Amino acid sequence: MGKALNWNDLKAEIDRLRAEGKKIVFTNGCFDIIHIGHVRYLKEAKRLGDVLIIGLNSDSSVKRLKPKRPINPESHRAEVLSSLEMVDYVTIFSEDTPYELIKHLKPDVLVKGGDWKKEDIVGSDIVPEVHSLPYIEGISTTEIIKKIRT
Repeated sequence: MGKALNWNDLKAEIDRLRAEGKKIVFTNGCFDIIHIGHVRYLKEAKRLGDVLIIGLNSDSSVKRLKPKRPINPESHRAEVLSSLEMVDYVTIFSEDTPYELIKHLKPDVLVKGGDWKKEDIVGSDIVPEVHSLPYIEGISTTEIIKKIRT
């Protein structure tokens, strides 16, 4: 998993890429069961810059945010995300929000799904460019889990 890095190694890589004039895009989430909504969202996020970084909620973080989750452990989720062509780097965070990670990495662009208002996106106060991308109604990990259980 060459694309999965710890915070400090990723920061050094971002600094190198930024020195080359690259625009750094950051998004975050649980990405528990990858579905078409995730794929479309990540493709759109990548179009907003040159390098797409995903802050991935750790297992402990997901457990606090979503009962009975995650379905897939963080190492599996990181490997799946790392294998997607539009994803350049993945790093895991254990906090409830990625605020400290965003402060550490200092991306140029911050992106979340359309179920988030721009002003409510964690880190919108410290990142110069913020986007809330279209949300595909009815397509979510929660909906997939419901379907499996019925």
